[in-house]
Amino acid sequence: MATSTKKPSGNGATTAASIPGNRIVTLDEFIIRSEKDFEYATGELTGLLRDIGVAAKIINREVNKAGLVNILGASDSGENTSGDMQQKLDVYANEKLIECLKNSGECCAVASEENKDIILVPQVGSKKSHYVVMFDPLDGSSNIDVNVSVGTIFAIYRRKSDPNGPATIEDFLQPGTRQVAAGYVLYGTSTILVYTTGNGVNGFTLDPSIGEFCLSHRNMRIPENGQTYSVNQGYYSKFDLEMRRYIDQCSDMNYGLRYIGSMVSDVHRILIQGGIFLYPSTRKYPKGKLRLLYECNPLSMIVEQAGGKAINTQLKRILDMVPSELHQRGTIAIGSPAMVDELQAFIERYSALPL
Repeated sequence: MATSTKKPSGNGATTAASIPGNRIVTLDEFIIRSEKDFEYATGELTGLLRDIGVAAKIINREVNKAGLVNILGASDSGENTSGDMQQKLDVYANEKLIECLKNSGECCAVASEENKDIILVPQVGSKKSHYVVMFDPLDGSSNIDVNVSVGTIFAIYRRKSDPNGPATIEDFLQPGTRQVAAGYVLYGTSTILVYTTGNGVNGFTLDPSIGEFCLSHRNMRIPENGQTYSVNQGYYSKFDLEMRRYIDQCSDMNYGLRYIGSMVSDVHRILIQGGIFLYPSTRKYPKGKLRLLYECNPLSMIVEQAGGKAINTQLKRILDMVPSELHQRGTIAIGSPAMVDELQAFIERYSALPL
């Protein structure tokens, strides 16, 4: 599935709506059908999405039996390159994603939150790969020990470097607007894969009886408004004034506080029910904590494609930001458009810093 030229397709409803609602549609079938959204289809992007789907099934299997085998707790590796304590399942998920993406040779390089540098993928036969993949292999993995939902986040970009040579760091340091696909897999009470190629958002739930992801959430649209906000309120006293004022407003409006501690889980709930997810700066992380390339960009693409908004606390659109380093951190406010607009008004009114 090539991505250089897309056919006009409105909000992406054409492909999903053309499939009868009472028929089971697998992820593989849906991806192949979606090739018609692209004028020049080569099958590369299709292959990449299928590779990620296979890796997700393998990771799901291990997540579900984590308590039965010796795969819980912190790994012997200590902290990862982002400074977070690495869990055993982080390492396992990272290895499986890299392994699956290397097998087909559909991408020329990958970058992971768990690795310091990019990883070049050896060429398979005479195939020239035109894509790079970035991922957070297991977001919220510290919750595994207490059986809370976790997830995988991924983003796919078309490379900028010469396909006849190796990939470079510049292939990864592209703004989120250059993503050709983004998605996440949520390992919860059911396992769901949600993705977009810039033509709307669709979700696929894993049916364990047949071992396939099946279309379950067609043309997902985030509600214009919501009644919940998601933030680590334990850091309230360490937030800037404008953020504290907005949180006070949420409390005054009797909004429900819902914070899981796994960004995939929190954003997925907001995508379904509406609301806002906040991760502002703190004294410990004055520039923010979340990774722009592995977390903020892919989830922002999904939420925007579903009708939502995503900005940072300097009121810049997340997808417009040009990264300067592989593990760049940032702040984010993401969710229902009316709630993001309301937060923006608070920042403009109370911020002590020039915007």
